Amino acid sequence: MPDRPFRITVVGGGTAGWLSALILREGGKRAGLTLDLSVIESTKVPTIGVGEGTTAVFREMLRVLALDEMEFLRATGATIKFGIRHKDWRHKGHHYDGPIDDPHRVAGGPAGNWLDRYCIASGKSVTEPHLFAQLMRRNRSPYARKTDGTLIPLGPFHHAFHFDQAKVGQWLRSKAGGIEHIDALVEGAERNPETGHIRALILEDGARHEADFFVDCTGFRRALIETEMGASWVGYGDRLPVNRAMPFWIDHQDGAEIAPYTLAWAQDAGWMWQIPTTERIGCGYVYSDAFLTPDEARAEIEARLGHPIEPRNDIPINAGRLDRAWIGNCVAAGLAQSFFEPLEATSIHGTIVQMMLFAQRHLPEVASGQFEPEAYNADVARQGDDFCTFINMHYVSERRDTPFWRHVAETCISDEVRDLLDKWRGKTPSRGDFAPFPAGLPHVEEQLYVPVLDGLGLTRREAAKQEMSGDPRLRAHARKVTENLRSEYRRAAAQAIGHRAFLDAL
Repeated sequence: MPDRPFRITVVGGGTAGWLSALILREGGKRAGLTLDLSVIESTKVPTIGVGEGTTAVFREMLRVLALDEMEFLRATGATIKFGIRHKDWRHKGHHYDGPIDDPHRVAGGPAGNWLDRYCIASGKSVTEPHLFAQLMRRNRSPYARKTDGTLIPLGPFHHAFHFDQAKVGQWLRSKAGGIEHIDALVEGAERNPETGHIRALILEDGARHEADFFVDCTGFRRALIETEMGASWVGYGDRLPVNRAMPFWIDHQDGAEIAPYTLAWAQDAGWMWQIPTTERIGCGYVYSDAFLTPDEARAEIEARLGHPIEPRNDIPINAGRLDRAWIGNCVAAGLAQSFFEPLEATSIHGTIVQMMLFAQRHLPEVASGQFEPEAYNADVARQGDDFCTFINMHYVSERRDTPFWRHVAETCISDEVRDLLDKWRGKTPSRGDFAPFPAGLPHVEEQLYVPVLDGLGLTRREAAKQEMSGDPRLRAHARKVTENLRSEYRRAAAQAIGHRAFLDAL
């Protein structure tokens, strides 16, 4: 390699582009690399979307990047997210919560999710010993306040966020010191005829922009990874039954509390999200056009909400992932790499984990001229396939009240989900059922599956009883811990600052 900084260019800004650039900058520092980073982002490309949710990995990433959480909340109008409330998924009139904290971290005792087993065996909700479940029910923040005004965290768990992705992209850009920002459209690429690698990008004014490596964050256009490098799309449409999204905003009611959770509300032909920011609530109807026209979808939501809405768009959903996220000297991230219905905040989570994996495991090799994408492509493909299976599990419903739900039950439940359900008929899901994700990075495992299974009535009480019966001392310990945590967390939630009051005071 030449004796100069290794040049990486991210094409496309927004949340995915700037996250990628910041993670690469941090990864380069940790690896002792000298990088020359650029982001090419055009102000001519509009941002579409209404509200975005994250997983707890976003907060962990803020800390890794030494970015201040309170500044982030103030600058972006973001709110706190403790989990997802699923309404009408099992059957109409039923809801269940999926809090994202893990009480086993503070429970003491052996490894494993024995609190889940105890709750299932006892006929209790698995959310009983969760702090975040109590905060969700009371619309509270994750902090109490001392008499001197100091904030006290209520627990050691990472929460997540809701936000307007356009504002977050702008804020992340403001933190990108040392990263060149180029406002331009990319019209094409010049490639090396021998290696196929991209040598330079051709900008709208005809200028050439050279780099050693490129990150495609151009969203659905996939301007580099697909158009230039030849990646193919692996579709999930046979397993994920919705194919359109109609986003819109609604206003907060005067004086109303701000929910610290995403609402995923099942409808006649799909489901609706509600994601609160400080200013308003981002919503969208994710539906199947095999059962509704856009006009019918709008009419259904207006009837459900009891007032008119103003859709911002009606977006096709082609759920899936690339066959190869990394080809030659180009890697794709964000919506350029995969796209799912936004049920479990997979988009930003996937971007962060994918780029952290690249920065930790592959960036030093790439900077030294070694381009070996096979392991990385297998890991990223697995991430997408596992996301698909987890989302598909949500559709194992008792509902048969509309043609859509009958279609889902008859044709859309995947073989992977059926195999997991067969396995879990005789046991409680556990960490051993899931292969660890590389580098110990966060992934879809039992802590996310169990609340969904429990909420849908798919956990097996008799199996959990049998598991707990083999260790009476652990069963007694689990009973005591569950009762103590439930009592402690109820007191903590009663003392917590209201979510709106916390945000207003920032």
